[in-house]
Amino acid sequence: MAACVALSSVDAWAQTAAPPFPDPLAPTLQSDPRNPPRFQKFTRPGLVQLGPPAHFSPPASGAGVTGFDSTNARRKIKPKARASTGNARAATSDASTAASDVNAAPADTAAANARASAPGVATPLTVSRYQTPPPDTAALARPTGAPPVELGPIRKLPPKRKAHSEPDDPYAPLGVHAGAFTLFPAIELIGGYDTNPARSPSGPGAALYTVAPELQAQSNWARHELKADLRGSYIGYSPDQTPTLSRPNFNGKIDGRIDVTRDTRIDLGTRLLVATDNPGSPNIQAGIVKLPVFATFGGSAGVTHQFNRFELGAKADIERTAYQDSTFTDGSTASNADRNYKQYTGALRGAYETMPGVKPFVEVSTDSRVHDLSPDVNGFARDSRGVTGKVGTTFNLAHRLTGEVAVGYTQRKYDDPRFDNLNAPIGNASLIWTPSALTTVKLSASSTIAESTVPGVSATLSRDLGLQIDHSLRRWLIASAKFGFGVDSYKGGTDTSTGSGEICDCVITTPGETTPDRQDLRYVVGFGLTYKLSPDLHLKGEVRHDWLRSNVPGNDYNSTMFLLGLRLQR
Repeated sequence: MAACVALSSVDAWAQTAAPPFPDPLAPTLQSDPRNPPRFQKFTRPGLVQLGPPAHFSPPASGAGVTGFDSTNARRKIKPKARASTGNARAATSDASTAASDVNAAPADTAAANARASAPGVATPLTVSRYQTPPPDTAALARPTGAPPVELGPIRKLPPKRKAHSEPDDPYAPLGVHAGAFTLFPAIELIGGYDTNPARSPSGPGAALYTVAPELQAQSNWARHELKADLRGSYIGYSPDQTPTLSRPNFNGKIDGRIDVTRDTRIDLGTRLLVATDNPGSPNIQAGIVKLPVFATFGGSAGVTHQFNRFELGAKADIERTAYQDSTFTDGSTASNADRNYKQYTGALRGAYETMPGVKPFVEVSTDSRVHDLSPDVNGFARDSRGVTGKVGTTFNLAHRLTGEVAVGYTQRKYDDPRFDNLNAPIGNASLIWTPSALTTVKLSASSTIAESTVPGVSATLSRDLGLQIDHSLRRWLIASAKFGFGVDSYKGGTDTSTGSGEICDCVITTPGETTPDRQDLRYVVGFGLTYKLSPDLHLKGEVRHDWLRSNVPGNDYNSTMFLLGLRLQR
């Protein structure tokens, strides 16, 4: 009995006190003290691995499962994976890890929260990069000042790309890096034939050539932005006519954005347009040697602030249009100073983001036009003031639908009492839809009120609608189809010579005599093909037909153009 008592006391001491010598059957000390082996689930070594053999890197010297590492090397902390409902093992692992972290270091979490809420601690600002892309808004019906020749698929400002990134299109321009900017230079050489370059009822045909250089630039700054889009061209005819139809064209704009804060930005812009009146326009004088060239240049400045999803912006704009003198066949000249004018515009815009990528807006603008000479050579005071209201929305839906569409109403009042107020609905759109990786659709619409020199005509209201579809037959072969429709309405006035003061849809020629308003309907249909030999060299061809139908006899015309061009870009 004494021996049994002695043995039992020895067993009890062995269970409560540590043995003086390590027991080979005891658990190793290289275990996690927060998860000792007696609480771990027993698994057979042969059933642990169910997939291909995993590759493990050897642990650092002195490293164990307790977390000690004698190398003092910095460890990379990987972000915790979100628990997946379809993977029960991953969800269980994430839950156990989160529970152990909460139980292990509550003091660290409290300290981190205290540091984040401490005053004077700056938090990094994330600048919003959401901005509506500026696609080309020129209508296909070619309003006044539009380029004379258009070739090729839809051209957009190249997006900003990170260094060493491959573009989606292997034939896209690579660009030239110049400091903090990426430049995209290009030039097009086009030749062809136009059956009616003068746009007259029975005009002769002529061969044509066009040289069209362009340059696009995009900044690569972390904050702020500066971009430029400069396009020029010169079109020549052989044999030429009188007046000469060879003419230059330039359309350039530079836009900048200053990110003042995360929610406030300043938008700045400048632009320049050099062009002539389109052949066949009633504003062209008779007996001139060449088409007078005009220049429209101006700038704008605006500020926009975001109140969470609501956005409020104000913008001011100033613009000037100046014409060169006309030269006649007899050698005489005439001044066009009465066509020169300045325009001052102010706009206020409010928008609300209803869902990511969709932002409806309401915009109200007012403008004033002041001519250098008033009245003009025909005795009409053409200074005017206008008010325009628009309702629309912008789109940026996963890069499939981008752009802007708006409808509204405009009113313009003239200083001359013989002109009635111009009231008309308007619409503007510039949408690019990419239904698939092979097809791109562009819808463009514009409404403009242009000045006129025709006696008795207060203004020319032009509405243009264009549709262009590009489809990739191959990655290097693009087919294009263009459709355009435009309406030019020459607004008349009020005949006050008889004392009645009646408003009429007419043009005042002489006091007491009126004629119906002139209205021209323009149509455009074109088909083109672009063959991309390399990212730097493209071949282009296009067949295009234009025709006009007017309610005034003697102004209808038809014209067909056959174009073949070469585009060099970088």
